[in-house]
Amino acid sequence: MLVLTPTAAQLVHNITSAQGAPDGAGLRIAPAGDAPQDNAMELRIATVPAENDQVIASEDAKIFLAPEASSYLDDKILDAGLDDKGNPAFVLAEQKAQQ
Repeated sequence: MLVLTPTAAQLVHNITSAQGAPDGAGLRIAPAGDAPQDNAMELRIATVPAENDQVIASEDAKIFLAPEASSYLDDKILDAGLDDKGNPAFVLAEQKAQQ
């Protein structure tokens, strides 16, 4: 299952609780465009999860994963940091296997 770091959870919370965002909103992750095989994902604020979405709650953050995204992100960690312009950005990493 996708794991959120505390930094990513805080960024998701900040995005989904910004002025004008509906109560209970989450960040929905789904394949981008018509070519999900390239693993490009799109993120958007969603009021509720879509049918068959997997819901991940961490601290005050909610992620709604489309089924196609869920299978790709199953072994990933979602972190957040700053891009080269100083803007918040999400980063994916592989989860390390338990020994």
